[in-house]
Amino acid sequence: MKSTKGLSAQPHEAECFDLETPQPSKDRSLPDHTSSNALWLEARDKPRIRTNELPPISGENARVAARYGAISRGTERLVSAGEVPPSEFDRMRAPFQSGDFPFPVSYGYSVAGVVEDGPEGWIGSRVFCLHPHQDHFVVPVEALRPVPETVPLERAVLAANMETAVNVVWDGQIQPGDRVAIVGAGVVGLLAAFVAAAIPGTLTYLIDHDPSKADVAAALGLIFSGPESAPEDCDVVIHATGSEGGLVTAIDAAGFEGRIVEASWYGTRAATVPLGAAFHSRRLQIVSSQVGQVSPSRRARWSRSRRLDLALSLLEDPRLDVLISGETPFAALADTYLDILMDPKVLCHRIKY
Repeated sequence: MKSTKGLSAQPHEAECFDLETPQPSKDRSLPDHTSSNALWLEARDKPRIRTNELPPISGENARVAARYGAISRGTERLVSAGEVPPSEFDRMRAPFQSGDFPFPVSYGYSVAGVVEDGPEGWIGSRVFCLHPHQDHFVVPVEALRPVPETVPLERAVLAANMETAVNVVWDGQIQPGDRVAIVGAGVVGLLAAFVAAAIPGTLTYLIDHDPSKADVAAALGLIFSGPESAPEDCDVVIHATGSEGGLVTAIDAAGFEGRIVEASWYGTRAATVPLGAAFHSRRLQIVSSQVGQVSPSRRARWSRSRRLDLALSLLEDPRLDVLISGETPFAALADTYLDILMDPKVLCHRIKY
């Protein structure tokens, strides 16, 4: 999950970069927006659209018109329910979050859009930004990442979750030939399995209690099983269900001296970890993974911006469209937001601006 999930919920560091492709010149016919609409949580499970005034464009700032966004259901459900622990108020802040935890707060971290105004060379650029749900916004250009021409904006909204998945795979230290199990077929679990399966020689299993996820797994070329037939003796197990039962399944699936990566975030809930029976004799490792920091194995050389660029490039595969389970117009989001958060069948729910 992102802390926020990832970004999960940590602000990504800003890093200047050069665009690799020529950008269109400034088009004065583009709309000159001075206000915007944003989704706010006024109180526990009380979403509302607020109108905000936009700051003027100056210096190295750009105004972006959102085209698509995505709801990170796991993290946003906890935020909407007021389940961010006070100890995590600072670490869980999303980039460009307005308001403070618990409420009122404008939260989210996935928007793909087009630059309407800003520095020369940026106008018309297709970009991704870790930003709350808002139809227009002004941010420093260093916070914008170019969307590859081979990635449609409709799919680019998966970038934040893909970034989390990449970090999880790094934390798992998955190597060619490893036997890998991912417990939990949510968006992060599916993307982590997708990335792990691309490592040569790996045998990657996706485990979930919902048999309907088998179709999604098949579309991504993954081996699916329920918890009752989960594989054993795995080199690496990634747990992404956010439940104690899922963690038990993950521990059972790990082989001798196996590595278990805990990718779930439990908010204010306590989780019982079964450390009895053969846990110690099997010399198992449990490590946490959180997207707010680059994995230690890459941190000396990889910035968050470089990691996000990698995530965007990995979205070229059209099979990933199977992760988009629904779409809602932004104008209707306040009325449907809670239903989306509470629906366990939802994978990535896209917002259309």
